[in-house]
Amino acid sequence: MKYAICNETFEGWDHARVCARVAELGYTGLEVAPFTLAPLVTEVSAGRRTELRRHAEAAGVQIIGLHWLLAKTEGFHLTSSDAAVRKRTGEYLAELAYAAADLGGDILVLGSPFQRNLPDGMSHAQGEEYALDTLRHCLPALERSRVYLCLEPLTPAETNFMTSAAQGVALAKQLAHPFVKLHLDVKAMSAEVAPPPDVIRANRDWMYHFHANDPNKRGPGFGPTDFKPIFQALKDVDYTGWVSVEVFDYSPDPDTIARESIRYMRECAG
Repeated sequence: MKYAICNETFEGWDHARVCARVAELGYTGLEVAPFTLAPLVTEVSAGRRTELRRHAEAAGVQIIGLHWLLAKTEGFHLTSSDAAVRKRTGEYLAELAYAAADLGGDILVLGSPFQRNLPDGMSHAQGEEYALDTLRHCLPALERSRVYLCLEPLTPAETNFMTSAAQGVALAKQLAHPFVKLHLDVKAMSAEVAPPPDVIRANRDWMYHFHANDPNKRGPGFGPTDFKPIFQALKDVDYTGWVSVEVFDYSPDPDTIARESIRYMRECAG
């Protein structure tokens, strides 16, 4: 397994320090939230992108891509009824793809629940039509940068749009683009009817990226979820992508989260 961890876990840490520490703990990948770099990714200069990549590579770590793509931004929305907003959002996703490539990665994880919620009165079918229009604006950039847009289903408690792996795959199928795939997250899969290992097996042909966390919003091993069947399912489908730790509860501290998460995952992976 290839293990990564999300950089916002280390709030307040210098980028070079994060890279050095995660490498010491055995991670070889770092997933970056754009808001940790600048309010907008377009404000991160080419020189700064090169510097960030070099710091990571010097530590033996690859920046694998970006997530929380639209978090802490304004004016972007996946399912907006305003065509101008959809176009602007799609074009910003294109900029995120270029940034990910500059940093050395090939993944964009499209979660950002607040920026995809359907407004009151909008049907799911209408929201899907708008989302497809938004995403079509970034498809040429995905191909040029060779970056994969990974659609992330989330729980109904977080959003009212794309709340199951089946809905994520349905959206990807309609886009029918080689650089649009599915992302699976253990916390999110906990809300599915089927258990996470079954969801993994059912979506093996679409899954390109994977987040390891517990439904309690902490890291793997910090909650009741048994990850052994989950890692067995990843092996069963010959998953060769990254297993990236993403948490929402940063207690007790970043170092403990990172250290104990990878220890537990290695134990479960066998």
